[in-house]
Amino acid sequence: MADDASKQSTTGWPIPKFRFEVKWDLAVMSFQEVSGLDVEAQPIEYRHGDSKQFSVLKMPGIKKYSDVTMKKGIFKADNKFWEWFKKIEMNTIQRVPVTINLLDEGGNPTMVWTLTNAWPTKITGIDMGSQGSEVAVETIVIAHEGLTITNA
Repeated sequence: MADDASKQSTTGWPIPKFRFEVKWDLAVMSFQEVSGLDVEAQPIEYRHGDSKQFSVLKMPGIKKYSDVTMKKGIFKADNKFWEWFKKIEMNTIQRVPVTINLLDEGGNPTMVWTLTNAWPTKITGIDMGSQGSEVAVETIVIAHEGLTITNA
């Protein structure tokens, strides 16, 4: 008899990564891809002078957050990235919170990544070709000052 999955545990399977939403300050935006949700602690290496070990000690140092890259299709009269990028002046920029929600089958957030004080560092426009049939996709790279992860 075939298994219809009606008796399977809801916690027995990993969550698929293809259903997500991005909240950009107060607006919800659709993206094709989000990457770079990384954090690392830079190791500090130390060896004191009278150490009998022929190696260094390693301690956790400053946390380093990766830039987040987002890709989305271009729509008519949609210049949100460019308008935000044009606000960059000498040492000033409009910083906004960015929230990425991984959604379950019902559209409810299961994991939430929040970027603190996010701002654009790079926008990549489309490459055009008369022989292609792909959708026009633009890319934005965002720097931020902190990443928090919560389970909804």
